[in-house]
Amino acid sequence: MKSICGVEGVTAAGMKEGRYGLALVAASGTAAAVFTSNRVKAAPLILMKERIARGELDGIIVNSGCANAYTGEKGIRDAALMAEIGAGSFRTDPERVGIASTGIIGRYLDLDIIGEQARLVAPRMRQDAAAEEEVARAIMTTDLVEKHALVRGDGFSVGGICKGSGMIAPNMGTMIALLYTDAEVPAGGLQRALRQATRRSFNRVVVDGDMSTNDIAICTATGKAGRFSANAFRSALEECARSLSIQIARDGEGATKLIEMVVRGARTEKGASEIAKTVVGSPLLKAAVYGEDPNWGRVLAAAGRAGVEFDPDRVSLFIGAGEERTPLLERGEIVADLAKAKRAMKGREVLFELDLRQGREEATAWGCDLTEKYVEINGRYTT
Repeated sequence: MKSICGVEGVTAAGMKEGRYGLALVAASGTAAAVFTSNRVKAAPLILMKERIARGELDGIIVNSGCANAYTGEKGIRDAALMAEIGAGSFRTDPERVGIASTGIIGRYLDLDIIGEQARLVAPRMRQDAAAEEEVARAIMTTDLVEKHALVRGDGFSVGGICKGSGMIAPNMGTMIALLYTDAEVPAGGLQRALRQATRRSFNRVVVDGDMSTNDIAICTATGKAGRFSANAFRSALEECARSLSIQIARDGEGATKLIEMVVRGARTEKGASEIAKTVVGSPLLKAAVYGEDPNWGRVLAAAGRAGVEFDPDRVSLFIGAGEERTPLLERGEIVADLAKAKRAMKGREVLFELDLRQGREEATAWGCDLTEKYVEINGRYTT
């Protein structure tokens, strides 16, 4: 099993017809969700913010091709009708159905398509790798690859799939993440764990600095494996979300390289996170990574505008990992071997490490390079 279908109590199926896809995932248990911080929220998120307060779900229905965002009262009604379609598939109450949409903003759902696809998908819900692949493909938009993660705890599992490739910025981007565990977790504890995992994973991915209207991560705990240590569960959930986050950054629209930015020696984790996110979000740094140009000054310039106090004359900066790990600055002194630094940028992953030397906290953020292909994709997105 790749991920969610490796979690006890989860069955799924999906389909894709051109731009339009539909996914159904059945799993009964406690549930939690986090949402985009964009003030313009899509109709399914407005509805879900109300319904997730109950802390329980029996299934989730997701459509791709239409975001049902900025669609007014009709959009809210359509989202509720979509939940009813899901309820018919899961044989439960609509109030216990999670919903999510992804696609073009400002267009109304075609409920006839969604209803017909649900009618075809529902009888095929099952627990195998092929079913999970169907779901992962069904929710993709500009994604080039499916995104799966499975973490085995000591007696329990946490699995997840997600979509996301562009319009990705801190505080969630154009992503839908469906997370599942067979551990028994109370709704309140699940919500706290999901918020922490999101803060350390999905909220630290920057593809292009834009923030979507439809971002949501939902976690359901079926409880089939029993109760376990809260710390063990939180750690596994964070590991799963981190894996999915890295996959999103690696699959950024038009991307050729993953950028990982590690900030160490900070006074606070929040400060380290702000610097790391600012660096991976810098268009100048992204362009330099694409061109394999070891212009390390762009790292320092971005770090300096992150709104976090530090002494530039004390920092150390490195590029690369393993044998290619190369110092660029040592306690404020320039030691860069630019030829070796350029070699460290040749692969599919480029790692920067900045040590502020002022504390013990650290954080990591992920992004990707900026290429001509990104402009090509987004210059014709609706046409």
